[in-house]
Amino acid sequence: MFSFLRYVLPACFLLISTTTIAAEPSPSPWLFTPTVSSDPKVGTAVGAMGAYLHKFDKHSPASMFGATASYSSTKSVKGGVFGRAYLNNDTQRIMGGLFGGYINNDYQDFLGSGLPVSTNDDMRFAALRYLHRVAGDWFLGGHVISTNYQISSDDPFTGDMLDLLGLTGFRSNGLGLVIQHDTRDNQNSPSIGHNLEAFNVAFREGLGGDVSFDSYTGSYAGFHNFDSPHVLAYRVKGRWTSDAPKSGYSSIELRGYTRGQYLAPHSTLAEVEGRFHIKGRFGANLFSGIACLYGSGTGCGNSENLYPNIGAGLTYQLKPEEKMVVRAEYAQGKSGNKGFYLQFGQAF
Repeated sequence: MFSFLRYVLPACFLLISTTTIAAEPSPSPWLFTPTVSSDPKVGTAVGAMGAYLHKFDKHSPASMFGATASYSSTKSVKGGVFGRAYLNNDTQRIMGGLFGGYINNDYQDFLGSGLPVSTNDDMRFAALRYLHRVAGDWFLGGHVISTNYQISSDDPFTGDMLDLLGLTGFRSNGLGLVIQHDTRDNQNSPSIGHNLEAFNVAFREGLGGDVSFDSYTGSYAGFHNFDSPHVLAYRVKGRWTSDAPKSGYSSIELRGYTRGQYLAPHSTLAEVEGRFHIKGRFGANLFSGIACLYGSGTGCGNSENLYPNIGAGLTYQLKPEEKMVVRAEYAQGKSGNKGFYLQFGQAF
């Protein structure tokens, strides 16, 4: 992987910087960035993201509407369209997306079993969220989610294991409420403030799905200037499920791990990141965190349920006026889990 990064990383940053610099004399509403990820599960994936930026009024952040697609060395294909709109002096926020793909997974350690397993996942996902500013920095709203996720295998042994573990995927639609307290000074790369968010999703057969279960998510992210313009960012997050099928369990949301490789009814994580300005549009970041998967008689007192990570990266400002960045990072987890990423936006 490192020989691959030796050539791909400089080329990606050169493409990004030359595209952006050419647009500097007259700021363009268009944004483009290549994307790269490499991990033991789906191999190396290369893709691109393009978006159009628009401000509906001078007191609202820039809205963004775009599309993304990628193709990996395991012949996995993913893509989708997305949008986020800030309206009426940032009193209304609308976010949504439609995504799909066919994913060939090469697990080196499937669900902690120590066994290499290959699966084929057919994924469809759609979501729409609306938030309204009710008082000060408080927002209240709701969302609707539709998911169709099917897991299969090409070999009988893996198929038997999927059946034994109950991992067949699920098709379901859900509704939920969202509450948010957002004091961040910027939606893309905050330097001060915090974001507190809690929401639920009630998946129900009565809404046209195959299964009924509930999930609850709560998170807090804080941002502090130190020796300006450097930023200390940190977050804590938890997800809890009730009556969920195993395919609806919680997973690890830390860099260095692949979501879906390890599963449990509940998850919590804590992460801290230092974001440093180097020169001009360039910056660097250092991060570390730990996640816990628990439930069904297991807890965080067992070290086998703890998943730490550590990593570092470089950032480049694509749109300085909006503080939009692209970041190239390497993260290392335990048990050989690791990943390289070239992605748009801050991690949180």
